[in-house]
Amino acid sequence: MAIRKTALTAAIVAAAVATTAFTVPAAATDRTDRTTRTTDGHERTQAALEAAVREGTPGVLAQARDRDGVWNGAAGVADRDTGRERHPNDRYRVASITKTFVATTVLQLEAEGRLDLDDTVDRWLPGVVRGNGHDGRKITLRQLLNHTSGIYDYTADPGFQAKAFGPGFFQHRYDTWTPRQLVGVAMGHRPNFAPGTDWAYSNTNYIVAGMVIEKATGRPYGKEIERRLIKPLKLRATSVPGTDARMPKPSGRAYSTLMAAEPNAPVHDVTELNPSGAWASGEMISDSADLQRFVRALLKGRLLPPAQMKELTTTVPVEEGGPSARYGLGVFAVKLSCGTEVWGHTGGIHGSVSNVVATRDGEHSLALNLNGDWAGNTLGIVEAEFCG
Repeated sequence: MAIRKTALTAAIVAAAVATTAFTVPAAATDRTDRTTRTTDGHERTQAALEAAVREGTPGVLAQARDRDGVWNGAAGVADRDTGRERHPNDRYRVASITKTFVATTVLQLEAEGRLDLDDTVDRWLPGVVRGNGHDGRKITLRQLLNHTSGIYDYTADPGFQAKAFGPGFFQHRYDTWTPRQLVGVAMGHRPNFAPGTDWAYSNTNYIVAGMVIEKATGRPYGKEIERRLIKPLKLRATSVPGTDARMPKPSGRAYSTLMAAEPNAPVHDVTELNPSGAWASGEMISDSADLQRFVRALLKGRLLPPAQMKELTTTVPVEEGGPSARYGLGVFAVKLSCGTEVWGHTGGIHGSVSNVVATRDGEHSLALNLNGDWAGNTLGIVEAEFCG
């Protein structure tokens, strides 16, 4: 998750699911056509999309890829005012799926010998993670990536929440936040636990990881993601927007109740926002085809050498997700009710809840998006696709 509502956190977490850069040659991009097939074999997935709309989500979009090709499904609307339907190539904010791109970039840097997962945060960012019991001299890069650092999640700070998620959103939606400001918010609180002793999802971990990428490379972290992942994989719908509040076309609208808990709470159009408040923890934009292309390439070992693949897929238990959920380095592993295990990540930001998962061999994948952040069940859609 990136910027996220506290009430949404548990649901999304539970749903989850060489000196030369080790990147993918253009010839190995695992690209297939986007032909829409009928619902044959995906009837339950389509039914799950429709159920999410009945539960209150304005519109749901999903795309699956398997040995039979590409299937596109949708339900509801992309725009409540015009009634425009959701289209397979619509772009949306993918929020914390950004973390998988960031973790992959850090692992590529390790493969190149430019950093080590056992480096401390202070080795790269002296004094940045310090205060109220936080100590970057005792936290490793690995602990950032697998959320065992204990660093407080800045999005849980009441002051940040009031500006970012509540009624203050309308006054602050175009504010620019710097990474140092976001880390500073977290440093105003006690850590969740001593490094390496427990697990807790914290967006601050990936703000710090983005800062490490910039220190190690001398370039903006987003430019590194573009150079290493977006361009080699030809992810033409994927972007790192920085402070640009606009959504690229084609896209629909995004809707939120802004943390209002009461029934029939007002629904607001929150499509435009400055995503710097999410930064490396969740600012990216993509579409369902690009997300699957990336995750399939990652799980098939096309982006990382074997040693880093082992690091990526070494997991720790995730308390919020129950005994069937574990977390590696920027990826969830979730065992579904039918015994199938899927790997990927979820993401939640204002008016956008997303999920991309694939089987460990990368042969069967699914990406989906809900354009409302108060209803719907992404895990139910994943279950329908892989266990239906």
